[in-house]
Amino acid sequence: MNSESADARFDVSKPHPARRYDYWLGGKDNYPADRESADAVAEAFPTVRLAAVENRSFLRRAVNYLSAEAGIRQYLDIGAGLPTAGNVHEIAQDIAPESRIVYVDNDPIVLLHARDLLNSSPEGATAYLDADLREPDRILTHPDLTRVLDLNRPVALMLVAVLHFITDDDAAYRLVRQLCQALPSGSYLVMSHATSDHLTAEDLAEANEANRRSGVPFRLRSTAEFTEFFTGFELVPPGIASVTNWRPESWRPHPRAEAVSMLGAAARIP
Repeated sequence: MNSESADARFDVSKPHPARRYDYWLGGKDNYPADRESADAVAEAFPTVRLAAVENRSFLRRAVNYLSAEAGIRQYLDIGAGLPTAGNVHEIAQDIAPESRIVYVDNDPIVLLHARDLLNSSPEGATAYLDADLREPDRILTHPDLTRVLDLNRPVALMLVAVLHFITDDDAAYRLVRQLCQALPSGSYLVMSHATSDHLTAEDLAEANEANRRSGVPFRLRSTAEFTEFFTGFELVPPGIASVTNWRPESWRPHPRAEAVSMLGAAARIP
């Protein structure tokens, strides 16, 4: 990793999704532009911090399921964001130390902190790619990916809270399909996505205006639109659900779906 090249790419005057998410999770690796953008969204959706926390809990439960029940030992986490408690490799390797994980993000500050994503167990392996979801060929052929992951064996593709930043519908569905087509039978697609399901037309217009003011292009999608990403795949019960209701821990109270407005699902690729 070249920290000098990352330094050269810093533009803290513009908000970035990874740093904004870090702010909502209570992190410190964010800048005034990120906080201003995050607060603009919060004006229209006051429970956005709760949504960020619940989305992170969904990721943890999904990796627990994949590792403990589905037997997955390889993960490709695109849009990984800044390291925080409960990164994918920490969850997976706690269950199966031999697990192998490749993280991908395009924020230079994530690159600078990527050492925290590379503290693999001795039995497993991790790698970090400084790349963009919009470059699937570059990701899939990157030598660090092919060094860590065997694409002839099942891989869990993690696209958690990232596809809503692809505002062009044709591009969003094409990118997911292209990535999934590169994975063998028995792989899994895990996704979460902000939804418009609980918004009135007036609320949706207000949310769209808040997203415009935030400086981060954003596309809310309905359950029907989200479901289309999983066409032809075998959904893991309970199927498409609010992230709060996807295999929740029975002892833990969880907030109403409309307070989080995030859909989540996992599906096996046949």
